[in-house]
Amino acid sequence: MPLVPSFVLTHHRIFFLTMLGLIVLAGCHLSNNFSESTPKAIFIIVDGIPADVLEQTYTPNIDDLAGTKGYTRSYVGGEAGGPSQSPTVSAVGYNSLLTGTWANKHNVYDNAIDNPNYEYWDIFRIVKHLNPSLQTALFSTWLENRTRLVGDGLSKAGGTKLDYYFDGFERDLERFPHDEGRNYIKAIDDLVSKEAARYVREYGPNLSWVYLEYTDDVGHMFGDGPEFIESVTLIDSFVGRIWDSVQFRQHTTNEDWLIVVTTDHGRDVTTGKNHGGQSKRERTTWIATNSNNLNSQYNNSSAIVDILPSITTHLQLTIPEKIAGQLDGDTFID
Repeated sequence: MPLVPSFVLTHHRIFFLTMLGLIVLAGCHLSNNFSESTPKAIFIIVDGIPADVLEQTYTPNIDDLAGTKGYTRSYVGGEAGGPSQSPTVSAVGYNSLLTGTWANKHNVYDNAIDNPNYEYWDIFRIVKHLNPSLQTALFSTWLENRTRLVGDGLSKAGGTKLDYYFDGFERDLERFPHDEGRNYIKAIDDLVSKEAARYVREYGPNLSWVYLEYTDDVGHMFGDGPEFIESVTLIDSFVGRIWDSVQFRQHTTNEDWLIVVTTDHGRDVTTGKNHGGQSKRERTTWIATNSNNLNSQYNNSSAIVDILPSITTHLQLTIPEKIAGQLDGDTFID
């Protein structure tokens, strides 16, 4: 066998070591890029489920996303007897979540939403102000969530803030004829949850809100009892569709997803048919989340107004000082 000159061997060694170094550096670069996952968030309001009912109902999907540490009781209604006391009414609760403030600031005291104070920015306005490229979406069984509370498209509410929305079906009487049993609302919740699951799975918007109504309707009709329990289990299955899509995104993309599920108010002690007052049961709600970065605020009397700053913390957004100073809530996520 002919001898190979030593300078050729040296050249080959240098070439090999150089290429190996480039491969290692490239691998480190890819690894660092992959570790910088994109934070995304979705919050879901399931209407009118008091904490004691949720805790005695079979809800495998909410249980699964919450795991062992992600469920806590919380409250709505502001400071009882103080200036921030807020009615335990649906739209009031929604807007307290959306703005991180109580009714004495956001000025929504009932479901009529006569004169909301848009000086207190909603979460979509904050997100779009800080980073207009972030994609937003809303899926709702009640049109006024978009048109009145978020005020999407209204200049005084910050203009257009939603890149996609799916709502208004309760006004489509041909497709969803109204019935006394509110089955049309159940059908719309079904549709809304399916679309939310589809859209999240396919597009993964940076911030989404899903609102489902049927449980509150059943509560008003039947109060505490088997019908209400059954409706909570049903709504949990709708949440499960969305949770499945969130997990799909987690496993197949470089995204870090936060999901928060909550309710807007409890119910009266006597029958469970009503709400709006300041009884402990009407004020006691709950929050379920998949976050692994919960701080002491979460289990220390967390409130619905804490959800906004928690979501923006997860999204790695710094709220402008003027807006942050108006908030009534604190982040429960580090």
